[in-house]
Parts: sequence; C-alpha cells; structure tokens
Amino acid sequence: MVKLAFSTNAYTRFSLPAAVERIADVGYDGVEILADDPHAFFPEFGHKDRKAVVDHLEETGLEVSNINANTATGYYDDAPPSAFFEPSLCTANEDDRRWRIEYTKDAIDLAKQVGAPAVSVTTGQSLPGNPPEQARDILVDSLHKILDDAEPKGIDIGIEFEPELLVESTGEVLDLIDDIGRDSLGINLDLGHAAVYGESLPETISRTDGYITGIHLEDIVGGRRGKHYHRIPGEGDLDFEAIFDSLEQIGYDGFATLELYTYPGEPTRAAREALDYLNSTR
Repeated sequence: MVKLAFSTNAYTRFSLPAAVERIADVGYDGVEILADDPHAFFPEFGHKDRKAVVDHLEETGLEVSNINANTATGYYDDAPPSAFFEPSLCTANEDDRRWRIEYTKDAIDLAKQVGAPAVSVTTGQSLPGNPPEQARDILVDSLHKILDDAEPKGIDIGIEFEPELLVESTGEVLDLIDDIGRDSLGINLDLGHAAVYGESLPETISRTDGYITGIHLEDIVGGRRGKHYHRIPGEGDLDFEAIFDSLEQIGYDGFATLELYTYPGEPTRAAREALDYLNSTR
C-alpha cells in the first residue's frame, strides 16, 4: 500500500526539526526534506543541523521519503522569480553548473545519512542564450556526474518534470532516461504537473511503472486549462481514487508526498486536511 509523507516545504516559517515534529503529530508515515533555505541549504547545513534532524526522525519514527533538491533559492540574497530553478543542471554558465552539481551531491550525502531512497531534481529551463538542444546536452553531462556520486551510495535520482521546464512531460523524461541508460535515474512523479500538461494520470502512472523514485501529490483546478497552483486534495479536479487504484495496479508501495508549499501560513491545517481526505479515498 502507498505510504503518505508530507514535504517540509510547506513549513518554511518553521525550523526543520519543528517541521518534522509537526508532520509526525499530524500522523504521516514519512517526511520529505526540503534541501533549500530555510531548511537544509548546503553548505550552511552543518553537522549540528544534521544531528538535530536525525535525532528528531528517530524520536518521531518518521521515514524520509525524499530529499527535495529541486530549487536552491538560498543561492540568492533575493531570488528573482525568473530564476527560481537556477542555478540549474542545464545552465550554460560552467561555474554555476558546477555549483549545482556539488550542491546535489551534498543532497545525496544527506539522503544517505537519513535513509532516504532518493533525491529529486529538476532540469531547469532553457534560458536565453542556451537553446534547448544545447541545454539538453549540458543536462545529460550533469546527470552523469551526479549519478557517478549517487550510485555507490545506493541513492536514486528522480527527475521531476514540470511544464515550461526543459523536460516538461512524461514522454520527454522517459526519452531522457532511455538516452542516459542508467538504472539509478528515474522519475519523481508529480501528478499535478502531469495533469497541468494535459496527461491522463492513469496512463502516466502506467507508462512510468518501474521508473518512479517517488511521487508528489497535490490537487489542481482545471487540468491543462487550469493554473499550476498546488491545492489541498479535495479542493481541485483530480480523481485521487483513480490515482490510488492506478498505483495499486502497478504494485507501487513507496511514498506519495504531499507538496503543499502554497500554504505557508497554515501548513498544519493543510497537512491534516490532506491526510484526512486521502485516507478516505484510498
């Protein structure tokens, strides 16, 4: 049966240990750790910070579903919205790309320390001066360097596709995985992103069978005609009963992580209502 986790990226007004405690109190099986400011932003996230998180995980009994290294807004003093995913794995700036690769390796080390099975990453965008075909070549090279570090440590890397990024659909991420040809590269499957792109979620789940390193859940209003805005399950148009039926059909028994960073002022309410709703539909 699918296990439910909650991402700390909803608790950005709390410390990471406080977020872990609150997520455990709500009743989740697991927690996803945000590898970014204000939680685990490297390299400032030092030995004492890591020990505090490990201690809180042991005290609460929570498993870690994933290390979410999709963003690195802590890189900037004032992160511009247009560079939300920068520095990315496909950036043309060599120094910035090297920084992002090393940052991802730090996330891999944290995953190993806390027993997380995977680290999620995004591809970033093909920004001006970096056409898609060049950006894709850069991305492939970056992923090989990351996988060289992750594989000996037993950590999988899950690409999270998203509309308007370099890799934005199920077909594109499967093509990329096939081109790279390494078993430790998979998909952190955000089903809301697939819905916004216009995909059939049962079909998406079937197509990604065997590649899923983790799942992100949120509700979306309007599908392809809607906006990419994460809502509490039950407040949008996604059919979660069909989602869980599809996951059962492929035998997926890993974590599905609620990603509700859109509720920073009331993360515990969002966490509680999401858990109640999903437990009633699966």
